[in-house]
Amino acid sequence: MKTLTAQTPPSVQAASMLWLVAVGAGIFETLLVVTGGKIGPGELVTGVGIRLVVFAAAIFLALRLRQGANWARLSLAVMLGCLGTLSLVIGPIQDLMAGHSLGEILAEMGPWFAGSRVLHLMAVLGAMLLMFQPRANEYFRKS
Repeated sequence: MKTLTAQTPPSVQAASMLWLVAVGAGIFETLLVVTGGKIGPGELVTGVGIRLVVFAAAIFLALRLRQGANWARLSLAVMLGCLGTLSLVIGPIQDLMAGHSLGEILAEMGPWFAGSRVLHLMAVLGAMLLMFQPRANEYFRKS
């Protein structure tokens, strides 16, 4: 496995950083939910436990991504880029389909959560785009 060097393309370095930003946003959102008291104790323990595992895995994969591990890139793309993005948008999409306005959805989320969710989503989408740029593809092919 490669170590981070000047040979690591900027797009891969930026993608790795964006995955870490997404993890930070996810942690912030989790803290907002926990301190908001809107979920029961059982759901709280299970939800936080699952999120901690996902956050740890995402950090591990983001660091391996920078080192040229193509398996980390593919894991991030499938697990967090596709499935994770779906988990971020499914609720608001269902609310929109139920006839709620975007304004109502954002107001229900609250400004801190909504802002964090937008940052989270943009970080994931940005990382996904950067991981598959031509120079990134070449970098992973050589690994």
